[in-house]
Amino acid sequence: MRDNAGRQAERVVAIGASAGGIDALTQVLSRLPAGLPAAILVVQHLQSDRQTRLPELLSHHSSLRVCLAQQGQPLESGVVYVAIPGQHLSIKNGQLALSLGKPVHYVRPSVDVLFTSAAQAFAHNVIGVILSGTGVDGAQGCLAIKAKGGMTIAQDESTSRCFAMPKAAIDAGVIDYVLPVEQIAGEVMALIAKNE
Repeated sequence: MRDNAGRQAERVVAIGASAGGIDALTQVLSRLPAGLPAAILVVQHLQSDRQTRLPELLSHHSSLRVCLAQQGQPLESGVVYVAIPGQHLSIKNGQLALSLGKPVHYVRPSVDVLFTSAAQAFAHNVIGVILSGTGVDGAQGCLAIKAKGGMTIAQDESTSRCFAMPKAAIDAGVIDYVLPVEQIAGEVMALIAKNE
C-alpha cells in the first residue's frame, strides 16, 4: 500500500461504536497502517456534557493521525476524524459538517447520519464498520452504504462487549462480513486494495 497520507481522500472508512466500542476502536486502528489510502470517520456514542479525550487516547494506539472533527475540514487520506460528542458528523461537498440536529435513535452523534452522508458523498468507495454497542444505530446507515455499492463489516458476537448494534445491522441483512475485532483492519485493507 503506497503512502497516501495527506492527500485528498477518495475513499472513506466510516466506523460506528457505542458501549464497548473504545476498546474495539483501539484494536482496529492499531492494525491500520499510517499510509492508509482512505479517510477514517468515527462516531463513538459518548456523553455530550464533557469534552472528549478520545482522539488523544486513540492516537496512542495508532500510527494514523487522529483529530477531533471540525466544521468544514477537508477529508485527507490517512487521517482519523472523531465526532464531537453531542454533534452529528456528516460529509457535505467533500468536507466535514457538524450539526445539532435531532438525536437519531436517542443519540447524537448518530452512526446512521454519518454512514448515510458517506454513502451519498462517496458511493461505492465507502466501507462501513459497526463495532460493539447498544441499540440499533448504524443499521439504516449500512443499508444506505449497500444501496450505493459500498461494503459493510460488523464485529462478531464473541468479541463484542455489547452485540446489539452489530446484531441489528446483521439482522437487517446489510452486512457483508461478520468478523472478530482483530480481523476487521485486515479486511478493510483488503477491500481498499481490491479497489485501488
